[in-house]
Amino acid sequence: MKPFILLLALLLIFSCKNNEKPRGKKITIPNYEKLALLDVPLGEIKDGDWLQQHLEAGQTFQQYLAKKPVTVSEDHNVIYLQPIGTFTQEQQKVMDLNSEYIGLFFGLKTIVLEPINEDEIPKENKRIQFETEQLDASYIIDEILKGVMPNDGIAMMALTAKDLYPRPDWNFVFGLASYSKRMGVTSIFRFSDTELTSQNYSQCLNRLIKTSTHEIGHMFTIAHCTHASCLMNGSNHLVELDSRPNALCSVCLAKLSWNLNFDNVMRLEKLISFCKKHKLDSDALVLQKQLEAIK
Repeated sequence: MKPFILLLALLLIFSCKNNEKPRGKKITIPNYEKLALLDVPLGEIKDGDWLQQHLEAGQTFQQYLAKKPVTVSEDHNVIYLQPIGTFTQEQQKVMDLNSEYIGLFFGLKTIVLEPINEDEIPKENKRIQFETEQLDASYIIDEILKGVMPNDGIAMMALTAKDLYPRPDWNFVFGLASYSKRMGVTSIFRFSDTELTSQNYSQCLNRLIKTSTHEIGHMFTIAHCTHASCLMNGSNHLVELDSRPNALCSVCLAKLSWNLNFDNVMRLEKLISFCKKHKLDSDALVLQKQLEAIK
């Protein structure tokens, strides 16, 4: 679909009453036209990039609605984070900040559970790859997290300091999520170029919050984005991950805003404050432009 046709279709959806919308919520993104103008087209696809290896068509706003996405209710409205294994003091600091950011990003209560011992993962679901111990991400979602999420949970994300692989033929994965189970797992193993310290934690934090919110976004039925440069773009490697903004494009923001019905201005103000506090300056700049567009 051509960009101007997509934009027109979205504007028509936002301005019309949608009888399919649950709980009578209304989309409230002021000045959406200006927000959409900030979308940055995807750059040239290079060898090894996600879209070079995974042919994905993307997901329009209309297609998102047709999926009848997972959404919160009075009984299911908490995001749970489940640590697996142990963490250093600096890793724990990043984990705590990740929890804070997730709560701001989705506008939902976020609770960190007591850690699960890594020994609960069987030997056959661990492997050594290039002298690095890796954990089976699929096993963590399918078995370790099974029955762990409290009754009021809408989504659960496991967090580990160990490297992950999703299946035997993959080298590694930053994170993995299940649409149907509303569960996922993220690793911080590859998120620091040097030993993690109190001085350089921002790099690790940037990559962790980007991956965590991306995977939880999947749990709310948002597919990988091919519309523009976006938090919901797929990433195959760190260079690609670092090139993605820590912000949603206009289409993906419309999906999440429609779903969770948050105050877009208040949400962006809180995210910008967090980013500035923790030296995530480029992220703060992108979010500031979005805030100025919708105000």
